[in-house]
Amino acid sequence: MSLISDILLMAGALGAGFYCYVLSRRLRRFTDLEKGVGGAVAVLSAQVDDLTRTLNKAQGSAKTSVSSLNEVNARAEAAAGRLELLVASLHDLPEPTPQKAPVNPFFVRHPEGQGTHP
Repeated sequence: MSLISDILLMAGALGAGFYCYVLSRRLRRFTDLEKGVGGAVAVLSAQVDDLTRTLNKAQGSAKTSVSSLNEVNARAEAAAGRLELLVASLHDLPEPTPQKAPVNPFFVRHPEGQGTHP
């Protein structure tokens, strides 16, 4: 009976050893930097760094655009103020007098009876 229990105990130990060996290989492949999750984490980390740099550039560009738009907006408001003053000063001008309609609105090269061809 003890011989059978020793054989079963050895078989269990060998089975556990084989299981640990297989698990070790899987874990090594899992954390491999080229193919496994480790590689995916490394790639994602590099992409996050690239996106951070791109985001910083975009924020700088946006700040420059905002300052440029503020300058243009200030110039436009100043021009609008000047235009309002000009329009207000036009209200002070007297009303134009109506012009008389021309007697003959058509062009006549030689009025009748004058300057015939020689």
